[in-house]
Amino acid sequence: MTTWPMTLPPGTLPPDTSPAGALPGDGPLADDGALPEEGALPEEGALPEDGALPEDGALPDDGPHPGAVPPEARPRCAWAASDGLLRRYHDEEWGVPEYDSRRLWEKLILDGFQAGLSWRTILARRDGFRRAFDGFDPGVVARYGPDDIDRLLADPGIIRSRAKIGAAIGNAKAWLAMREAGEDFAAFCWGFVGGSPVPWEGPVPPNDALSAHISKALKRRGFTFVGPTIVFAWMEATGMLNTHAPGCFRRDQVGRKRQDGAG
Repeated sequence: MTTWPMTLPPGTLPPDTSPAGALPGDGPLADDGALPEEGALPEEGALPEDGALPEDGALPDDGPHPGAVPPEARPRCAWAASDGLLRRYHDEEWGVPEYDSRRLWEKLILDGFQAGLSWRTILARRDGFRRAFDGFDPGVVARYGPDDIDRLLADPGIIRSRAKIGAAIGNAKAWLAMREAGEDFAAFCWGFVGGSPVPWEGPVPPNDALSAHISKALKRRGFTFVGPTIVFAWMEATGMLNTHAPGCFRRDQVGRKRQDGAG
């Protein structure tokens, strides 16, 4: 069981057998907007020509505020501290509540491909996955046949696992079946946590009773490669569980977000 701050939600997952700043400078105003030499206001009260504000009305950027913390030095989850790719993913995506049904499905598929591998391995190939799987459009992926499987197995830009590729195709069909039955995938997923991120306290396990419950619900709907450990990592990545470490600058930020965009 991992303890803070060594949580690795998008780290290596064991094979799953049940088939993731500082404000702009606000330094002193430029002094080229001072009054004319005699102290008289310019005609009509306009600013002198060389003291005009930029077109968008923004103040000149005088650089970072004294004492501002560089982005790379912000306190964050330990797994994202030293790798640039993981740091950007952590700071911009991981744990942000995702309410779009298709994107939730895409992330579930990628977490399935992660089984037995590190999340960095998947993240580095994510663009390749999106290209190979037609932008993760379930309607397209569900129609993949033998030629598509052969094409994917020959694609070096993805993880070439026949079992995982087959699961992605089957999961596209399961996603479509839910939609055709009037069951929205996002509403289904978020219904397990009441629609808002659940803040996690204490050590973070590889899975829990809730991820096991959701895993069973997904399997009943035809999904595969959705064991409790995969589901737990997926819940962390999509913001259903907020497992950012105490002290991580993103913990409160993602915790405030809601479906209506408040945050």
